[in-house]
Amino acid sequence: MKRKPIVFCDFDGTITVKDNIITIMKEFAPPEWKAIKDDIFEERISLREGVGRMFSLIPSAKKIEIVNYVLEQAEMRKGFTEFLAFARNRGIRIRVVSGGIDFFIEPLLEPYKLLDQLFCNGSDFSGDTIRITWPHACDEACDKDCGCCKASILRQFPDDEYYKIVIGDSISNLEAAKEAHQVFACDDFLLEKCREFGLNHTSFTTFYDVISQIEQQREIAGRR
Repeated sequence: MKRKPIVFCDFDGTITVKDNIITIMKEFAPPEWKAIKDDIFEERISLREGVGRMFSLIPSAKKIEIVNYVLEQAEMRKGFTEFLAFARNRGIRIRVVSGGIDFFIEPLLEPYKLLDQLFCNGSDFSGDTIRITWPHACDEACDKDCGCCKASILRQFPDDEYYKIVIGDSISNLEAAKEAHQVFACDDFLLEKCREFGLNHTSFTTFYDVISQIEQQREIAGRR
């Protein structure tokens, strides 16, 4: 039986050129966020702890201002619209898996009709500062305290039924990459980690690159 191709695509720094969490922190958070960010990348604290702490530095009253700022600043990576059309034409399923937050991802993704395929963290603005919620926590196979556990999401799709493709960047996609059959990485960190762990990977700059690579794979590109 042929495995069904399915794409798990990161959002911040992948679908969008820049990481929107970093963009938000630079504009709205006090300087303490930088040390928290460094602790995440040095793996001294978990993604869940770090992201939660960073957003807790920002008043809830800033929600609308943050959303408007992100909508104004965000740049979608070239070829994304064409990649969606390419995937749909070939019956390739797409899931957006993000360590980002619903309140700014959903307005950016809404025009692409992907909200039903979105897995991300939630948000609560009922208190004085922003509280992040975690509807997609780690399963029993993961002890990384990911927040939105992309690896756990991938494990919901059996290896013998699905050919799993991860598209992403940075530390938040590393565990998912380990669960994938193929990885497309657009930053040096994830590329280096793919090499370190011997993962099947390809670098890319635009989604046109991803289309070109997939078209060369007969098993996937030949689907209609």
